[in-house]
Amino acid sequence: MPTLTNTNSAALVLPDPADATNAVAPGEIPDILGLKELADIPTGYEWLWWLLVAVAALVIAGVVAWFVRRQLAKRSDELAPPPPPPPHVVAWERLQRALGLIHEAERFCVKVSLIIRDYLEQRFDLHAPDRTTEEFLFELQSSRHLTAEHKQLLAEFLGACDMVKFAKAEPPEQELRGLHEAASRLVGETQPSLREETEDAP
Repeated sequence: MPTLTNTNSAALVLPDPADATNAVAPGEIPDILGLKELADIPTGYEWLWWLLVAVAALVIAGVVAWFVRRQLAKRSDELAPPPPPPPHVVAWERLQRALGLIHEAERFCVKVSLIIRDYLEQRFDLHAPDRTTEEFLFELQSSRHLTAEHKQLLAEFLGACDMVKFAKAEPPEQELRGLHEAASRLVGETQPSLREETEDAP
């Protein structure tokens, strides 16, 4: 039996797939959008980094402050004058230089007497240089800074010096050296002890 063919049916025409994907009608929104930029996803530990930065900044600031203070202190020490030597050291040095006058009795006695008076004033705040021997010895009786033995030694020393200064006595060199030894003994036995120097140290 012969096959009948319908020649009046419309032909099915499929569009080209390439044309379908590329062709976008004007005014229409495409189905696939372009790629967006990458976004940072917080990890929750950002505060730790800020803490480390703050600690590092504090450490650097501390080191800088310590260095500046050290330099300023060093400069201050260099500019500050050294403390004056204690009275007994000054007296010792002056007594040694006074030996150069041992052959000039009057000048020698004036010198060693003034050294001891200055020493007692600086050491015990006794007003010795501007007073006569009698006035000074009278004040000394009520002082508790010197023992009775030292007071007696001082009275004999100042009396012998006055004999040379005012009575124009001419003692031999041996007696003058004895006066020097008495002055040295007085300074040596009344100088501050190691404990006193430690307590007075700044």
